[in-house]
Amino acid sequence: MAATYSADFEKALVVGRPTTIKTLFPHSKALIVSGKAIDRAMLAKGKAIALAANGRSYFVIRGVLQAAQKANAAVIIEIAKSEGGQKSYCAVNYWNMARIVDALCNELGITVPVAIHADHYGIKSDKDLAAAKLEIPTMFEAGVTSIAIDASHLPDDQNLLANLAINPFIPKWAGLETEVGEIKGSQGLSTVPEALFLIQGLNAHGIFPDWIALNNGTTHGLEASDAGIQVGLTADIHNALTKYKVNGAQHGTSGNSSERLREIATKTATTKANVATALQMISWGLEVNDYGNAQLDANGNFIKKQGEGMTEELWAEIVAYADSKGWKKGDYKSLNLPFENKLLAQPKEIRERMAKRVEEFAYKLITTVFNSRDTAPLAIEALLKAGSYDLGPKGSRIDEPAQWTDAKIVEKAKAINSDKGPAGNFED
Repeated sequence: MAATYSADFEKALVVGRPTTIKTLFPHSKALIVSGKAIDRAMLAKGKAIALAANGRSYFVIRGVLQAAQKANAAVIIEIAKSEGGQKSYCAVNYWNMARIVDALCNELGITVPVAIHADHYGIKSDKDLAAAKLEIPTMFEAGVTSIAIDASHLPDDQNLLANLAINPFIPKWAGLETEVGEIKGSQGLSTVPEALFLIQGLNAHGIFPDWIALNNGTTHGLEASDAGIQVGLTADIHNALTKYKVNGAQHGTSGNSSERLREIATKTATTKANVATALQMISWGLEVNDYGNAQLDANGNFIKKQGEGMTEELWAEIVAYADSKGWKKGDYKSLNLPFENKLLAQPKEIRERMAKRVEEFAYKLITTVFNSRDTAPLAIEALLKAGSYDLGPKGSRIDEPAQWTDAKIVEKAKAINSDKGPAGNFED
C-alpha cells in the first residue's frame, strides 16, 4: 500500500531538510531534519521527551521508525562514538546511519520527522580534538543532523575549552548537545555550579546548546541497581539553567522504571532520552522486565524466549562465541558487529519479528512514558513557520565575552568544587 503524504509534509520536505540531506537523497520522501526540530516539537507539546534510540542494528532502527510512525511522534535515531565511530562495535555507524534511515523511511512510508544524532562524540585529549576537526565535517556530509559533544571526561575548564574549539566545525543549523559529568552511576554526580559554568561559558561565545546531558545517577548498559536517575538533582540543575533555554538530554534510561522516567518528563526540562541496551536485548529475543532490563536465569545467564527475536540456533552460536572470548554480560554489546550480517541473513519472518518486538517496546515508551505521541505535526509546524531547516537558537547571549577568555575560564574553574568520581572507561 502506497504511503499518503499530506500537503504540510510535502512542504516540509522542500524547506525542512538540510542541504546535506537534499544532496545525499535528492528524490527521497524521508523527512530527515535537524535535532532542533525534534526538541522544538517536545517543547510545543510540553512535558514531552523524544525517544532517542541508539540504532545499534538495522532491526532496532526499523522497529523504532515503525513505532514512531504508529504514534505520530517525532523521533531521533542515534549512535555513539563507541558504538559507531572509527573503533566501533556496531555495523551501524556515523557514516551509514542516515542512509539506513532514509532507505527504511522510503520503504515503510514513514512520514514523521527524524533526526540523525551523533551521540557521545568523545573528546578526551588534544589528539582527540585535532581528529574531531577532521572527522566531524565528514559525519555531517554523510547525513548527521545533530551532535553531542562529550568532553565531560576532562576537567571543567578543559571541557568548556574543547566545546569552544570544536564548535566552528559544527553546522549552525544542527542540533547541539553538550555534557557535564561522565555517566558513571551514583558517583561523580553533576552539580549546579559545573553545569552553569559550562553553559555560561558557551553562551558568552554565542553558542546555545539545545540540550545538556548530566551525570544524574544513571549508568550506561545494564542497570545493576535500582538507584538510577536522581530526579531532584536533575530538576535543580535544569531550573538553574532556565534563562539559557537549554533542555535536558537523559542518558542511560535502560533499566530505569517507567515511573521514574515519567517523573523526568513531568518534573524536569528534559526533551531527549537515550535508549540503547534495552532495544538491543529486545530485538535479540531476550526476556526483559517492563523497564527493558534483561533478565537472568538461576545460573546468571540471559534468557532467550522461544520463538521470539533471532532463531534459537543463532542465539546458541552467539553465546558460544561470547563464551570463547570470555565475555561477561556487559560485553554482549560487542556481538553487534560480528553478527549483524548473520542476523540479516535470517528468514524474513525472523527479521520481521525482531523489528516488531522493538516496535512494541518503543511504542509503549513513546505513548505511555515519554508523552511524545502526536509531536510529528509540531515539528513540521516549526519548520514551516521558519520556512527553513535552520530553526536558529532558542537562547540569546546573556554573559559577557570579556569575562570568558581562555585565561579567565581556567581561573573561574578553580573555584568549582567538584567530584568527578572514579577513573575508568564509562563509555557505551
